[in-house]
Amino acid sequence: MAVPKRILIVDDDPGVHGQLVEALQAPDRQIDSAHDGLEGLARIEATPYDLVLADLTLPGFDGLALLQRTRQLWPSTPVVVITDSWTPEDVVSSIRGQAFAYFSKPLAMGAVVDIAASALRGSSRNDDIQLLSGRPEWLGVRMRCKMETADRIVQFLRELPADLAQADRENIAAAFREILVNAIEHGGASDPKKWVYITYVRTAREILYYVRDPGKGFSLEALPHAAISNPDGSPTEHAEVRDRLGLRPGGFGILLTRQLVDELIYNEAGNEALLIKHLT
Repeated sequence: MAVPKRILIVDDDPGVHGQLVEALQAPDRQIDSAHDGLEGLARIEATPYDLVLADLTLPGFDGLALLQRTRQLWPSTPVVVITDSWTPEDVVSSIRGQAFAYFSKPLAMGAVVDIAASALRGSSRNDDIQLLSGRPEWLGVRMRCKMETADRIVQFLRELPADLAQADRENIAAAFREILVNAIEHGGASDPKKWVYITYVRTAREILYYVRDPGKGFSLEALPHAAISNPDGSPTEHAEVRDRLGLRPGGFGILLTRQLVDELIYNEAGNEALLIKHLT
């Protein structure tokens, strides 16, 4: 019989604690609970866990300190940071501390469940996301060309502009994910030895996402497998091309992205993209 995956939830909010337990429980998992930072620290020091979810603002020992201590004791244990007192600095500190993901409350429980499942698969490495610039208004990272890593970095960047309306945040995150997936699949051939470079810049009037992939690029005029190239009156022609080439269903990324942000600009080679959202 397989050994159950051990999950530790450290949160002093009984309601959130109960929601997490209910959402994450499964026959192949054992969930332990701690209701303050010191209790969580004692559990982590006593035994290794396959996943830790820790509130940022804990009595006795805060979540970032718990993240750091977990990293020291059990470097391969993924830690998901959750908080009800969001700041951009906390998001950056979590990336710097090699947190697996970051969620602000109220929690999008479906996304938490998906991230937890990814963490428990154990295919991620501590250096899959590397911080290059750690300022909240200028965040720079490089990430391995792995789809599970894409979901992690999208979640971090979804949280950075948390002062925006929820719909705007989700639109920007969806647009960014489409471009990032294209960079991983087509630019990096999903090769974890290759890197995608990402920069997030927040100004008084705009939010900018810059993505550079390791590929040779492409021409927007020569993408028969993408919906953007469909001729008028033939909205699914690209799907037939994708089927012949053995590509997964899709191809709507660039077309969708242009509907979700204010500007999408590619460099001449086609391996660098800039997404711009104007702030009103």
